[in-house]
Amino acid sequence: MMNNTLKTTLLLGTLSGLLLVIGELLGGQQGLVLAFGFAAVTNLASYWFSDKIVLRMYRAQEVDATHPLHELVGRLARSAGLPMPRVYLIPDASPNAFATGRNPEHAAVAATEGILRVLDARELEGVIAHELAHVKHRDILISSVAATIAAAIMMLARFAIFFGGGRDDRGGANPLTLLLTLVLAPIAAMLIQMAISRSREFAADAGAAEMVGSPHGLVSALQKIDAVSRRVPLDANPATAHMFIIKPFSGRGLTSLFSTHPATEARVAALLGRS
Repeated sequence: MMNNTLKTTLLLGTLSGLLLVIGELLGGQQGLVLAFGFAAVTNLASYWFSDKIVLRMYRAQEVDATHPLHELVGRLARSAGLPMPRVYLIPDASPNAFATGRNPEHAAVAATEGILRVLDARELEGVIAHELAHVKHRDILISSVAATIAAAIMMLARFAIFFGGGRDDRGGANPLTLLLTLVLAPIAAMLIQMAISRSREFAADAGAAEMVGSPHGLVSALQKIDAVSRRVPLDANPATAHMFIIKPFSGRGLTSLFSTHPATEARVAALLGRS
């Protein structure tokens, strides 16, 4: 847990440092403040309302205390010392699940109909524990902070197109500086943001294993979900892919650098290394 927390802190620090450098390079302090302020406002709105948006997006239906999923979530939440989240069922055959909400007091856990059919009781327990670990770690807040900083960097890069940032001593545009700003900086910001997301997945896996007392249910669940979701993919919006326990669509090679999730094999190895 501490290693992932330290990694997240260092990555957020690197992302913040990149923002300061690019802001100063392009527009000085004023350009930096304007870009960061706009990004903060838009992401703050997302932080407060994204749970309602994403639940509506996937046609999630809230279930009551008589549903077995509600009972499982309640039992694990009590065990973890968390307030009872709202529980939703998503009408989709692809196996997956996610947690959302701005804090533990306003959290929701959603699972697809497919995941209830595919997993046994021990595996489903591991999945729900993973989602509750996200809630306990306040990962929605962490991802919102990372998104805010990354968005500000990307906006600064766009400003350079229209306002001619990165000028040399003669008042002309410096091609190398513009290339760095317009291409490399946004890519670097995206890579760091994705790395933060992957780090939080490892932390949630570890938290789930601790919550239920064993990693083996979650290990088996991850392997099953990964295999079945390739045959029965979830029609997911790419903007919400980071929320799910397994990325709804796969990526290999270079594209894995931009993945919001670690490879399932790496997650399994990390979990089994703790057992």
